Amino acid sequence: MNVHDSERIGGLLEQAGYVPVGEADAPDLVVFNTCAVRENADNKLYGNLGHLRPAKTRNPDMQIAVGGCLAQKDRGEIVKRAPWVDAVFGTHNIGALPALLERARHNRAAEVEILESLEVFPSTLPTKRESTYSGWVSISVGCNNTCTFCIVPSLRGKEKDRRPGEILAEVRALVEEGVSEVTLLGQNVNTYGVEFGDKLAFGKLLRACGEIDGLERVRFTSPHPKNFTEDVIAAMAETPNVCHQLHMPLQSGSDRVLKEMRRSYRSKKFLEIIGKVREAMPDAAITTDIIVGFPGETEEDFAETLRVVEASRFSSAFTFQYSIRPGTPAGEMENQIPKEIVQERYERLVELQERVSWEENRKLEGTEVEVLVTVGDGRKDEATGRMSGRARDGRLVHFENADGVRPGDVVTTTITYGAPHHLVADSAILTHRRTKAGDAWEAGHQPKLPGVSLGMPTIGRKPEAKSDSPGCAC
Repeated sequence: MNVHDSERIGGLLEQAGYVPVGEADAPDLVVFNTCAVRENADNKLYGNLGHLRPAKTRNPDMQIAVGGCLAQKDRGEIVKRAPWVDAVFGTHNIGALPALLERARHNRAAEVEILESLEVFPSTLPTKRESTYSGWVSISVGCNNTCTFCIVPSLRGKEKDRRPGEILAEVRALVEEGVSEVTLLGQNVNTYGVEFGDKLAFGKLLRACGEIDGLERVRFTSPHPKNFTEDVIAAMAETPNVCHQLHMPLQSGSDRVLKEMRRSYRSKKFLEIIGKVREAMPDAAITTDIIVGFPGETEEDFAETLRVVEASRFSSAFTFQYSIRPGTPAGEMENQIPKEIVQERYERLVELQERVSWEENRKLEGTEVEVLVTVGDGRKDEATGRMSGRARDGRLVHFENADGVRPGDVVTTTITYGAPHHLVADSAILTHRRTKAGDAWEAGHQPKLPGVSLGMPTIGRKPEAKSDSPGCAC
C-alpha cells in the first residue's frame, strides 16, 4: 500500500511539473512516504531528516516533505523535531502535496495538513507506475479491526470500499496499457463489500477479473483469517487468471496470545483454512506474517507457534520481533518480553521456516514453471548472468538468460534447484512469449538511477523554466 501511495505521489508531482533528479544533481525536493507499523520506521525517518539538514542549510530553497502513516501519527511533532521540514501531509490527503509545497514556498513557513478522514479515494489521483507489466489496484482503504498490536486503523481510518465498476475500469485501463498482472490491495480484502451490503463481493470481484481479456495474473493482499470464506477459495480455484498464491497472516499459533491480540480466530480455524485452500489448490503457495515476543508470550505459547508453522508448510514467512507502538493497547500491557528472549525465539522461528521453505522448494525440482520476467528482482549475480522473475505462485525464479528476453515477457523453464528463498532454472528456456508490457519496457527503458525509488525518498531537480510549473521537480 505504501508503494502504491508512492506511485500516486510520483504521479501528482510529475503532473505538477516535477522530474526525477540525477544521482549527481542536487535535489530541490525530497519526499518521504512513511510507515508506522514498526518502531524502526521512526528512527529511520528522523535519522534521514537529520542527514538532510546540512543540505537544507546550504540550499534553503530545497524543500523537504513528509507524508504517510508516521506523518498522520506525529503531525506537528515532525516540524518541532526537524524544523527544516517544509510540508507534512497525512494518509488521507496525498493529493494536497503540490499545493502544500507551493504554499510553503510562498509563505516561507512549514505547512502541516492532516485530515481525519478520506475525502478523495487515492485511486482517482494520477499515478507514476514503476512497472510496465504489473500494477497495484486499491479496492479499499482503512481497517475495521482492532488488533491490539496494530496502529494502522487509527492512522488509515475505517474501511472505505470502492465500487466494483470503478475497480474493474482501472484494471481494464491497465491491461490496455500492457499490464499483465494486477494485485488487488486492501487492509482486509475479505471484508470488501460490507460497506455497500454485499458480503460476497470479493469473490465476485475475483471472478469478474477473470473475464478481462489480456489480464494474465491476479493477486491480492491481505486477507484476514476470521473473514476468509469458502466462496473466495472457490473463486481462486475456478478463475484461471487468479494465482494460486495466498498471504494469510497468522501472527501467533497460541490461542491465548491470539485472544490477547484480538485476532478473532484460533489456530484450529487457521489450519482448517489452510487445509481447504490446499484441497482446492494443491499447488498453492501460502505465505504469512508472524510476531515473536508479544507481551506475555510464554515458552509454551511460542511452542504453539512453531507447531502451527510446521503444520502449515508456508512457502515463506515475514517474521517480526514485537516492538511497542505508542497508542496501541499492547503497548500498555504488562509482561513485555526481554529483548534477549525475543531474539532467541526469533532465531528459532527463522531456522524452522528456513527449513520448511527449503523442503517445499526442493519438491519443485524438475517441474516446469511459467515466469513473468521482472526488473525489481534483478539478476541473481553478474557471474552467472541469470535473469529473474516470478512464478505464478509468487516464488522468485532465477533462470538462464536468453537473447531477447525482456522484463514483462513470459518464459517457461524447468526448475533445477530449489533454494530456501528462490528457485533456480539452469536449463534452456522452453518457451518465450514477447508481450505488450515487454515492448513498453523496451521502448521506455532508462537505466535506473541509484537512490531514486518510489517508496524511498523521492528527490528532484529543476526542469527547464515553464510558466505553468512550480519551477522545481522531484
